[in-house]
Amino acid sequence: MQLSRMITTVEAHAAGEPGRVITGGMAHIPGASVFAKMQWMQANADDIRLLMLREPRGTPALCCNVLVPPCDPRADAGFIIMEQTEYPPMSGSNTICVTTVLLETGILPMTEPVTELTLETPAGLIHVRAECHNGKVTKVTFRNVPAFALHLDTVIDVPRYGRAIVDIAWGGMFFVIAHAEQFGLDLTAQNGAAIVRLSEALRAAAAEQLPVWHPDNPEITGPTFSHNDIAALDNDL
Repeated sequence: MQLSRMITTVEAHAAGEPGRVITGGMAHIPGASVFAKMQWMQANADDIRLLMLREPRGTPALCCNVLVPPCDPRADAGFIIMEQTEYPPMSGSNTICVTTVLLETGILPMTEPVTELTLETPAGLIHVRAECHNGKVTKVTFRNVPAFALHLDTVIDVPRYGRAIVDIAWGGMFFVIAHAEQFGLDLTAQNGAAIVRLSEALRAAAAEQLPVWHPDNPEITGPTFSHNDIAALDNDL
């Protein structure tokens, strides 16, 4: 049998949120940091993200991670995060999935009852503590990159919803935060579709009216993914 491409993956999840991890089959990804490797992959190998996350191999809820050698000598491993519309610099659920795969497949040695390791993400170094028992990872905690707020109690205009008060904060990616009660919306499962529509409208409006970038790395911008992607998603809902 001759294959034009074979990529090996391990399926994992963090409290039910799926996170696929690519463990082999990737060509060399150049870059002097994991952030630079992420940029190269986004510009030159985005077909991998589409291959892994779109049907028939992917689903809308799926994320995928590419294991890469770390560039920082303090790190044990590095990884690039791929989501449906972007390459986020950091993700908690994906960190948990990557840690689990690294240890349970033997890529990194597991020490019971606790294994500590450092992972290099595009956002920086993440210090991880994994509780392990009988060869399985049972719990993962981590110290994220430093968090901070760039906007607090800032008013934006949201099409179809009017004025809204929001915060924009960094915690590995830029988040738009708003109290649901200002829209008269209860956060219940029955309101799921309305919550999604409102969330995408908030992110689109914030991206247009409150663009942000990381003070230590201006190439990290936000909030989250681009206005055009959000608008396209919102129109489909």
